[in-house]
Amino acid sequence: MEAANVYTQDGTVDLQGRPVLASRTGRWKACSFLLGYEAFERMAFYGIASNLVNYLTTRLHEDTISSVRNVNNWSGAVWITPIAGAYIADSYMGRFWTFTASSLLYVLGMILLTMAVTVKSLRPTCVNGVCNKASSLQITFFYIALYTIAIGAGGTKPNISTFGADQFDNYNLKEKKQKVSFFNWWMFSSFLGALFATLGLVYIQENLGWGLGYGIPTVGLLVSLIVFYIGTPLYRHRVVKPDNLAKDLVQVPITAFKNRKLHCPDDLLELHELDSHYYKSTGKHQVHHTPTFRFLDKAAIKTYSRDLPCTVTKVEVAKRVLGLTLIWLVTLIPSTLWAQVNTLFVKQGTTLDRKLGSSFQIPAASLGTFVTLSMLLSVPIYDRYFVPFMRKKTGNPRGITILQRLGIGFVIQIVAVAVASAVEVKRMRVIREFHITSPKQVVPMSIFWLLPQYSLLGIGDVFNAIGLLEFFYDQSPEEMQSLGTTFFTSGIGLGNFLNSFLVTMIDKITSKGGRKSWIGDNLNDSRLDYYYGFLVVISIVNMGLFLWAASKYVYKSDDTKEFSGGCVQMEAKALDTSPLTI
Repeated sequence: MEAANVYTQDGTVDLQGRPVLASRTGRWKACSFLLGYEAFERMAFYGIASNLVNYLTTRLHEDTISSVRNVNNWSGAVWITPIAGAYIADSYMGRFWTFTASSLLYVLGMILLTMAVTVKSLRPTCVNGVCNKASSLQITFFYIALYTIAIGAGGTKPNISTFGADQFDNYNLKEKKQKVSFFNWWMFSSFLGALFATLGLVYIQENLGWGLGYGIPTVGLLVSLIVFYIGTPLYRHRVVKPDNLAKDLVQVPITAFKNRKLHCPDDLLELHELDSHYYKSTGKHQVHHTPTFRFLDKAAIKTYSRDLPCTVTKVEVAKRVLGLTLIWLVTLIPSTLWAQVNTLFVKQGTTLDRKLGSSFQIPAASLGTFVTLSMLLSVPIYDRYFVPFMRKKTGNPRGITILQRLGIGFVIQIVAVAVASAVEVKRMRVIREFHITSPKQVVPMSIFWLLPQYSLLGIGDVFNAIGLLEFFYDQSPEEMQSLGTTFFTSGIGLGNFLNSFLVTMIDKITSKGGRKSWIGDNLNDSRLDYYYGFLVVISIVNMGLFLWAASKYVYKSDDTKEFSGGCVQMEAKALDTSPLTI
């Protein structure tokens, strides 16, 4: 009993694999060494992503559609590669070592990118702001640097946030309560990095040089890594269990299909499961039966075949992943909406009056600052005021359920894009009024007209982005929580790829027969309002699908109760779609 009070109760260990003292490790004391890396990594990413579309069009001479597609494809790669990084961490190397190897690759990519815009032989020559056509070597080197960063992000993004969450013991009530706020403040540090990128780095890139604009976050990353490793003695580590998770997930539906003609027993004790002592001795988590996706239960039916059936635990893990997948599918359209921030919103801003005072000109990409500012202002309000207020109303420790949080965020995003469409209608009216035809003519309309759409997306992200990260970490099976957070990152990645696909297809369809494309090179003679309207329509349809998926979802619970027949079953509640119980 004394040891249980001294050591962590969740089985975490130090870097040498020894049990760790709860009082000397983990918690916010350890997390403070991680927050710096997250801030500088987000600074690096948004320092590239926010203004990449402008670099591609002004320095590499790419057209609007190609530049938007390439930005989306790169951003998609940054967010999709974490699937591989999380799998390696959960199955082989652990989060700490996977992060270590990948962060070095990330820094290498940043160094290469800084060289690509600094070294004379690697960048196109420019005279009076007009650049010559880049050579094949220069383009190739630039994209190698970009995708080196994307590969490095694959191992850092899914592991650094989950490694931070691992510093809180779920079996300690005080630490478990602290973890409720962890993702809010983790994203707060992320927003700080994004704020400096959109406010400072974008201006530096356009006015002081792209090399300095990429060099600053590179140095910052290196410093933050040193700080990260200084905190090594304080870190708690999850023990890596080398199970083949992918094989188990595939085996369950295949076995269930083979047994599809068999009758599932009424007594759950007749389903195949290992003795509870096995799980205790191996340190693995036993998951008890739940009444969802009952067709998969047939994978655990005992048969006379030489092949062993799946255990109830394996079946339940597959059920959880299937439930997460349904929610994940309805996050793709919201991720597509967010993809506009670094692409079409920026191009839209380049056509407007960006002067502030007599001489200062606001970089179009800097308006992304207001996304971050609205996030930074909203997170403390949400955590310190909204959550306690709703906690009194609902009794939920989070104030509202995670899926309620997501639903609110999705609605705010739809409103943001509807506002963007209305602002674009206003812009087109001004263009007709002043007879503007050239793509380089400035529309006499302040860029601050775009402020509401940026700010609304930022407020929506407090509900949406943080909620998604928390949801997929919290609801994932314990042995695959790094892999679980890749539902979050891959959703953003596929959302970018989907936007790339939609932009390309809309351009081809609307420009048929010599007609004007909705998204042409000359945005002063295009119809972005139609494209934004199209996004609003598919988002409303998607919102209906989200409500359906949420009504079917059953939350994972740590509570257990006695079930008929002596079986211990996980307590689970199906969602109600009423305002306070989603």
